[in-house]
Amino acid sequence: MKRLMGLVLAGVTSLALSGCGGGGDEYYPPDPNLTTLFLVDEFGDPYAGIPYLCDSMYDWELTRSNGEFTFSPPDNCEFDFYGYFGTDPDDFTVPYNEYIYIVDITDDGKNDIPYECSRFNAGNINYTYDDGIWDGSFDYDADDACVFYL
Repeated sequence: MKRLMGLVLAGVTSLALSGCGGGGDEYYPPDPNLTTLFLVDEFGDPYAGIPYLCDSMYDWELTRSNGEFTFSPPDNCEFDFYGYFGTDPDDFTVPYNEYIYIVDITDDGKNDIPYECSRFNAGNINYTYDDGIWDGSFDYDADDACVFYL
């Protein structure tokens, strides 16, 4: 009987200790510098589902249903605008311009954010600006990808 109790106690102890201290689940506290901005159109409606990847991220994410994207400054964030027409009013092959603005939670546009696109003005640094509708406007071409230096 003592032997059986010893085996049971050893088994219970083994099970109890196997859940402690092992494994690779490490805790990383939230980044206190996380910043949230939004992509919206000229009417303030969100651009949801735009793929983006920032330096502090491991995988691509999509802007949320309210246009929200989160990053940790100083991040470089690439946005993939594949499927969008861009903002070239001189290009008559574009059915209409899809203006996009970077704003904060209070809808204040963010001017002077440096960015580069793979197609629009390629190889040059551009800056978000006030286009007469909203602050935080930026230019890009159809099916472009742009990196914002946030």
